[in-house]
Amino acid sequence: MTVLAIDTAHAAVSACLMDRQANVLARDTQPMARGHAESLLPLIQRLLETANVSFAQLSRVAVVVGPGSFTGIRIGISAARGIGLACGVPVVGISSLSALAAPLIGSESGAVVAAAIDAKHGQVYVQGFSARGQAILAPRIAKIRDAVRALGAGQLRLVGSGAAMMAIEAWSMGMEADVASDASSPDIAFVARLGLLADPEQAPARPFYLKAPDAKPHFGGLIARTS
Repeated sequence: MTVLAIDTAHAAVSACLMDRQANVLARDTQPMARGHAESLLPLIQRLLETANVSFAQLSRVAVVVGPGSFTGIRIGISAARGIGLACGVPVVGISSLSALAAPLIGSESGAVVAAAIDAKHGQVYVQGFSARGQAILAPRIAKIRDAVRALGAGQLRLVGSGAAMMAIEAWSMGMEADVASDASSPDIAFVARLGLLADPEQAPARPFYLKAPDAKPHFGGLIARTS
């Protein structure tokens, strides 16, 4: 099995090729605020050439489905579905929060692992896991203080672009917390690892937004339609 992992849900374009033994065959991450759609397919083509792998050899595509940028999520899912359809292989969706937390799972510290992404306006996308990987707080968008409270009173290990804000709030409440990483996007190799393990029936490649878009249609200035 060779899995292609894709992430355009954040401020970067990332892709990774991984074999069934979880060996990375090729990977690349290019930070960018815009231009994901134009950069993704050329990046994938370069990885295939580097790894000497063809599209026909792919067994699965894994794509980050959010939470993250609305536009970025749609770009990644559209590309993944197109590749999956053309190659006749399954496409699985991977949560940004799960992928961010994955490197910390298995720690012997016993701390709660929390992935937090800055959702702006004093809010975070957050999900909590035990050190062994069981979900103890379902994915949600919440105010920072509410998110910290929802994780309980134990030690916290925080990861993601919202980790520092969460830690400051936890310290103000007398809780023990440390920031393991403030990365704005998950390690693409862990996206690929989760993609290898995912059940296509349980991990559909559908957008995982957690909130409505900030941009709203404006109808106030529209000219009334006439028949």
